Amino acid sequence: MIKAINLKKTYDQLEVLKGVDLHIKEGEIISIVGASGAGKTTLLQILGTLDKPTTENDTSLLINNTDVLKLKDKELSKFRNLNLGFIFQFHQLLPEFTALENVCLPAFIANRDRKQTEEEAKKLLDYLGLSHRISHFPSELSGGEQQRVAVARALINKPKVIFADEPSGNLDTASAENLHQLFFKLRDEFGQTFVIVTHNEELANMADRKLVMKDGQIQKQQVPNS
Repeated sequence: MIKAINLKKTYDQLEVLKGVDLHIKEGEIISIVGASGAGKTTLLQILGTLDKPTTENDTSLLINNTDVLKLKDKELSKFRNLNLGFIFQFHQLLPEFTALENVCLPAFIANRDRKQTEEEAKKLLDYLGLSHRISHFPSELSGGEQQRVAVARALINKPKVIFADEPSGNLDTASAENLHQLFFKLRDEFGQTFVIVTHNEELANMADRKLVMKDGQIQKQQVPNS
């Protein structure tokens, strides 16, 4: 599903990523852990095509057999919208839109049929236990509810991969546990691949593989439940 070779990233003179190689299979849930400054979020952003590596001749990034580093900006935006979903620590919901409207946005950007999109969004919100909140604005939702709306938004275009950056970092313990269980339920039911950056050890150890980063490199890989 994802194959990265020699990903490097330099800001001015600072080497943030020092040649990361990575292979993630379809349907895997991968956690990425490490101290602040280890390069976790930078790696996630590059894998998610939100940033680009410092180019090298021997660098490549294949996602679902597409070499995304060779796509032009417009092609890359379309690929990202249709194939990748994102969940952030701070849900990034637009405050002027209802829960339903927030979920529909990626599909509207892809010019999908409005009526069909709204029906799919309602099904997703119902699946996530939010059918009674579809007309509420983000300010009227709890933190856990806001994050579930963000999950529904990430799923609306049926992406192949979900990237999550500290997805439970802003939630209370109970909401965080519910969100963690939800990721595995989604993977089992819809077959999505998850790549999760987290400081939450419980979530990290639930993953199929845990990648430990240090000084811009993957120092080791662990299979937590083996």
